[in-house]
Amino acid sequence: MKMSFQNCGTLLLPFLCAAWLLDLSQARSQARPTETSVAAKPANSNTEGKNPIKATPESLADAKKFFGYDCAMCHGTTGDGKGDLAKSMDLKMNDWRDSSKLSALSDVEILDLIVKGKGRMVGEGDRYPTQVVWELVNYVRTLDKKETAVAPKTGSS
Repeated sequence: MKMSFQNCGTLLLPFLCAAWLLDLSQARSQARPTETSVAAKPANSNTEGKNPIKATPESLADAKKFFGYDCAMCHGTTGDGKGDLAKSMDLKMNDWRDSSKLSALSDVEILDLIVKGKGRMVGEGDRYPTQVVWELVNYVRTLDKKETAVAPKTGSS
């Protein structure tokens, strides 16, 4: 079997192209500025523990979607800590509807839990932009179910 230069080039060309594309993508990723990690920002920029993002109906609706995608499987759709994954893994989760649990944590502490995780919970890291994580903090605060006195029904004819 005779190998010609043309056949060799046909076999070698895809490998050369792949190497060139890999080198090009590495050069682009090094040239692109990277955003500072979400976890590093709050500690430096917000020492009093307050959320810099104001809760709006729109931002809470967006955060509720993110909560439904990534948090509800363990924390439950209402924040009761009884999500399907938590049940199957036999995890004891906090009930975020309990005001004493939420009031014990600052906004920065909730943000750190979301970003860094805790125990078997994997943190989101820098997967979400900082603003989205702060909006999630606002949403988690809305899960707090303050007990309200229910007026007894009165019988009227």
